[in-house]
Amino acid sequence: MTIAVLPNLDKRGAAEVVEKLGVFLKNEGVKAYLPDTICSPNYEHVAEDELYKLADVIITIGGDGTIIRYAKRAAIDNKPVLGINAGRMGYLADIEQNELNLISKLIKGEYRVENRMMLDVSVFENGNNTGEYFALNDAVITSGFISRIIDISVAVDSDAISYRADGLIVSTPTGSTAYSMSAGGPIIDPSTENICITPICSHSLSAKPILMSANTTLSLKSFSKKRTEIYLTVDGRKVANVKPYSEIKITKSKNCVQLIRLSDRSFYKTMSVKFKDSRSV
Repeated sequence: MTIAVLPNLDKRGAAEVVEKLGVFLKNEGVKAYLPDTICSPNYEHVAEDELYKLADVIITIGGDGTIIRYAKRAAIDNKPVLGINAGRMGYLADIEQNELNLISKLIKGEYRVENRMMLDVSVFENGNNTGEYFALNDAVITSGFISRIIDISVAVDSDAISYRADGLIVSTPTGSTAYSMSAGGPIIDPSTENICITPICSHSLSAKPILMSANTTLSLKSFSKKRTEIYLTVDGRKVANVKPYSEIKITKSKNCVQLIRLSDRSFYKTMSVKFKDSRSV
């Protein structure tokens, strides 16, 4: 087995985990790689883009943002990802820093893989494709100013839904426990495949989250009567300014993220533990 380790060294304890993990993998006779921008004597080093082709498994060390970043890239090469939590929530991570002994199960092949659906998000301006993105959590249209309502039209296949709100979240089941949940959206079992639309502070008593088939095609347009700036963010990263002539198409991606599970914690147990812990942080 060949393993690539991709850490976020800005996270507390991540550097120590890299060193401990390197020693462990070396003692187990496992070939391990780090990006060539990080020095450690227990690893071989290559360019980050090469890691995804060389490795059988990707191990990330960091928070949810770290896992999302590397897992989306690993999905292109159909490589599974194991997350070691070095963040505050670490909701997508499978093991904590004090559970490195579980890596032996990975080496023995004693693990399962969860497939998580992603969304393809395409931006068009005057009919021209200006950007394509993967979303593991969500794609969000929001006003650039607090408490500035924007108009959003969502074409669902051949029908349309209109919202007046601070924004709109289009999420996967994985993203249902992120921004969508905070905005009042439902928690969705990640073993299912759905697309959820959740309005943000809608100016309507009847605007509620809508759960749709994963095979639904969405086409979003938005404008502001007050010429407020409108942004599109994908997994928390701003990727485009939304103009009146912009169209955002969202569909289920053909790629999926593969998350390795070594522990016996279920989705519901993880949800209970993580959200309970987050209240005391």
